Amino acid sequence: MSLQPVRDANAAVFRNRREAGRVLGELLSAYQGRDDVVVLGLARGGVPVAWEVAAALGAPLDCLIVRKLGVPAHEEFAMGAIASGGRTVLNDDVVRGLGLNSRQVRDVAEPRAAN
Repeated sequence: MSLQPVRDANAAVFRNRREAGRVLGELLSAYQGRDDVVVLGLARGGVPVAWEVAAALGAPLDCLIVRKLGVPAHEEFAMGAIASGGRTVLNDDVVRGLGLNSRQVRDVAEPRAAN
């Protein structure tokens, strides 16, 4: 399996996660002040982003604790996450793009689900 860096020429690059959250908050301004909106932040890295979004929208913030499911031999590259309660979410584009099979995914997910 070979990981190739991909750079989208249109992708925004931010100084940090808080700046990204402020920009996202502006983009989501149509949801500002609504009482049917809750911002969810994925701990750890997503919380600074979510904090800024929640502040911009005047919305409550909640956090979801997840464990990253890293690609075999490239653990920092996420292919999905597993939440408390065992709910697993995969990025199908990553799994398919790297040619990972269900056994490889299970080998990564099962130890994290047990902890």
